[in-house]
Amino acid sequence: MAERELDDLDRAILQALQNDARKMSTSTIADRMDVAASTVRTRIRNLEEAGIITGYHAAVDYEAAGFQLHTLIVCTAPIPDRESLARDALEIEGVVAVREVMTGNENVHVEVVGRDGDDLSRIGRELDDLGFEIEDEDIIRNEYVHAYSGFGDGTD
Repeated sequence: MAERELDDLDRAILQALQNDARKMSTSTIADRMDVAASTVRTRIRNLEEAGIITGYHAAVDYEAAGFQLHTLIVCTAPIPDRESLARDALEIEGVVAVREVMTGNENVHVEVVGRDGDDLSRIGRELDDLGFEIEDEDIIRNEYVHAYSGFGDGTD
């Protein structure tokens, strides 16, 4: 995929959607940037088609939802199989995210949730059955995220 040059409007759209996509209307972004709402809608569609915007996701408090164990499982996958194994891991019940890491060992990080130790044991067995070598497991206490500030608000 060819790299796409972002202009001020693109960056303003990305910043606004990262901050709160659910409550951010195209009209609000358009007013901030002094353009038509239809222009913002077209730009969002173009950013999606270019693969720059890849989705919209709810932030979930897993503990409040009844999943007491939020865990990071650090695995090693054979390099030639890493991508396909990472995609396969997403099919395991309780797996909420998988990250490929650019290293030889500990090259796949699998984020999982479970109600109890039995859930985590089942997930570990299923990862092992896929071909992962489990290196470490860490319970996640809290996670803090924010929008990438490098997009700015597009008004400079």
